[in-house]
Amino acid sequence: MRTPHRKFSGKDTRTKINQAIRAPELRVIGPEGENLGTLSLADALKQAEKFKLDLIEISPNAKPPVARITDFGEYRYETKKKASAAKAKAHITETKNVQVKIGTGEHDQQLKAKRIADWLDEGHRVKVDLFLWGRYKYMEAEFLKERLDRFLKIIPADYKIADPMKKSPKGWTATIERDGKARKASDRPKVIEEEKVEPEKKKAKKEVKNENKSKKKSLDDLLDIEGGLI
Repeated sequence: MRTPHRKFSGKDTRTKINQAIRAPELRVIGPEGENLGTLSLADALKQAEKFKLDLIEISPNAKPPVARITDFGEYRYETKKKASAAKAKAHITETKNVQVKIGTGEHDQQLKAKRIADWLDEGHRVKVDLFLWGRYKYMEAEFLKERLDRFLKIIPADYKIADPMKKSPKGWTATIERDGKARKASDRPKVIEEEKVEPEKKKAKKEVKNENKSKKKSLDDLLDIEGGLI
């Protein structure tokens, strides 16, 4: 048995050109952008034929609908070009999340702060969570807020508080956003590669690093040192 043809009931968004146009009257724009006035469909088609171009309905919902006399291939190219440009300008803002803990090392703090700065530069919001576990959950609120604030201060970017610091189920949290316009990737400062270190300097750095490791203290001691780990 033959399946009956189903008629499409949705809105037809295709661009109508030439004989596909159904409006009896059109406000016609000429090839150079000149206004040719309101013409009947037959007269509008004659004008398009006169210029050896297409009659394209560009505003079907206007009263009367607006049509333009131009080359259809060129019209499609320009339409796609404008759509691509609009898409490139459109920016989707997200809320990124970064988690820090009491005891996070200085190097890790700097990496997280740099990542936050990049996100802010792109126009995103960033939610910074100070994660607490065990006995740290019961420490004084002012002490914990100061630890979170200490981390926020090392972020190398201009920002403002979007959501003030407050207690969360897992610790303390604050949401920040850029203070000013986001910069394009091409406008951001380029990372300058470090100069090559001479062998003697490398050796000296390694000795200093080993010395610092030997001086490492326990977490409980670091918590009481001003300017130590968060």
